Amino acid sequence: MNTVLTPPPTPLPPASGAWREGDPPGRRQWYAHPEPLPLEAGGELPDVRLAFETWGRLAPDRSNAVLVLHALTGDSHVAGPAEPGHPTPGWWDGLVGPGRALDTDRWFVVAPNVLGGCQGSTGPSSRGPSGRRWGGDFPFLTQRDQVAAEAALADALGIDRWALVVGGSMGGMRAVEWAVSYPERTGALLLAATTAAASAEQIAWAGTQTHAIRADPHWHGGHYHDTGRGPHAGLGLARRIAHITYRSEPELRSRFGRAAQDGEDPWRGGRYQVASYLDHHADKLVRRFDAGSYVVLSEAMNSHDVGRGRGGVRAALGRVTAPTLVAGVDSDRLYPLSQQAELAAGIPTADAPRVVGSPYGHDGFLIEVEQVAALVAELLPAPPPAPAGAPEHHLPHP
Repeated sequence: MNTVLTPPPTPLPPASGAWREGDPPGRRQWYAHPEPLPLEAGGELPDVRLAFETWGRLAPDRSNAVLVLHALTGDSHVAGPAEPGHPTPGWWDGLVGPGRALDTDRWFVVAPNVLGGCQGSTGPSSRGPSGRRWGGDFPFLTQRDQVAAEAALADALGIDRWALVVGGSMGGMRAVEWAVSYPERTGALLLAATTAAASAEQIAWAGTQTHAIRADPHWHGGHYHDTGRGPHAGLGLARRIAHITYRSEPELRSRFGRAAQDGEDPWRGGRYQVASYLDHHADKLVRRFDAGSYVVLSEAMNSHDVGRGRGGVRAALGRVTAPTLVAGVDSDRLYPLSQQAELAAGIPTADAPRVVGSPYGHDGFLIEVEQVAALVAELLPAPPPAPAGAPEHHLPHP
């Protein structure tokens, strides 16, 4: 008699992929805001902490600091390998390091995990004043709230003015908010694949994703963190939807076409290769991210309008004084080039928008590192190397 051996089932991921106290810290440092943070929507957020990472050494005159801002599911780990505390390699690893565009022998690079995120900064998976995790009670955030927290971090580091603020997608939203809210603190500005205000279509895409998460029976109104099981199906569906918008149709066609996944028959319950590809990205995200943060950050992105309360987009962009480059990806269907054209037309110090050529759609700003590096080189002068004996700049662990 033949015995059929079946592989053991894949264990479910934890309720949340968020970083938690007791996990390896990796390269993170923390800033603890000494008082509650006032929020644009009203009220305030107590016990604010931002996780951040740094590379290089801060010059004695503090003139060589660069702020790098991540997109929706990014974090502070811009550069470096996957290691304990960091489940994925640096998301812009080719841009940051000795001899690279952001040369850490010359520049002091700072990358915070955004407020509301899940990789060390205060967010829905953090414990609130009651000792319970915030969950669904976490307050509504806007990009301006997140930038206010980052400005407080800059104060704590003693950085009055960034030599460069750079961000793409959601990070670009915060970068433009930096330049409008704190023009005197923004020395140069690089905006990649981003917009002055979220469009109706972008709001629709993000709203569909947050609806998928909230419709998961394990969402529990956002209070799932200590139940043992999170809204993995909803978060995975949100990631599948998002990833389609992040890539381009020609790329998906050329990579996958109509081919079936190896050993599977789509006419009999199997998958096409493109569906398997989306499943893979969904599974990766639910193991390293938090559904509550996905909702909070998506809604913050939907709130983005640099002209709100400032007389409109054009008037707000007119406040920017930093030398600015605006770049878009030619195959980006989520943040089309028309949005970068609006930014460039409205910023007095910007040239015509630069076009990053890429088949990869919106993700091209992450993938086409050489083209982004060339833009960085245009904006940044070459300062002398930081003194060899200068200590690395650290904040005490709160």
